[in-house]
Amino acid sequence: MALNGFIEFFQKGKTFRPKKRFTQGTIRYSLHKQAQASLQSGINLRQVVKLPSGENLNDWIAVHVVDFFNRINLIYGTVSEYCNVTTCPTMSGGPRYEYLWADGDHYKKPTKLPAPKYIELLMDWTEAQINNESVFPVSTDVPFPKSFVSLCRKILTRLFRVFVHVYIHHFDRIVSIGAEAHVNTCYKHFYYFVQEFELVSPKELEPLAEMTAHICKD
Repeated sequence: MALNGFIEFFQKGKTFRPKKRFTQGTIRYSLHKQAQASLQSGINLRQVVKLPSGENLNDWIAVHVVDFFNRINLIYGTVSEYCNVTTCPTMSGGPRYEYLWADGDHYKKPTKLPAPKYIELLMDWTEAQINNESVFPVSTDVPFPKSFVSLCRKILTRLFRVFVHVYIHHFDRIVSIGAEAHVNTCYKHFYYFVQEFELVSPKELEPLAEMTAHICKD
């Protein structure tokens, strides 16, 4: 599938919540544009994710966390009306995998929740991290916190769980609207990125291991 088609699909798609944008004139905006241009040029996705020469790794990770947040919002937006308390009473990926929610604030202990509630809380929590300028600094004058990469690992691990739920429980909907190739491309991009920088553990990736082996051959 042409990567520019993938970009167009996600630019016009229905989103679960508003897209986060980068401020023009910033390094991160430039990196975002550079990453988008690479995707549209049809470069191999394994190459697209590599850190550009001379660029800061934290900036590169920050750009991708925001981009993946936006795209996974869009993907979930395409199935959200079919994901409810009745159809999805737990946040799961088949019978073997169930995810509990904890945020150290309203949910201090891991709590069983219906999938739509889990995903709503996950997106709210991720958005709060991205909007916190002490965590995701807007200016290059402000350093990233030492905990930045570990926080991004947590964000990306949780976003991966949305892929798990959508692929295992709602893939028929993705196919019915003709979005299968687009979602697969987004997943491959995400997978190659987290593999390149070791941002999601192999154990977390297990629920989609068989599918990943099938679609991530290039």
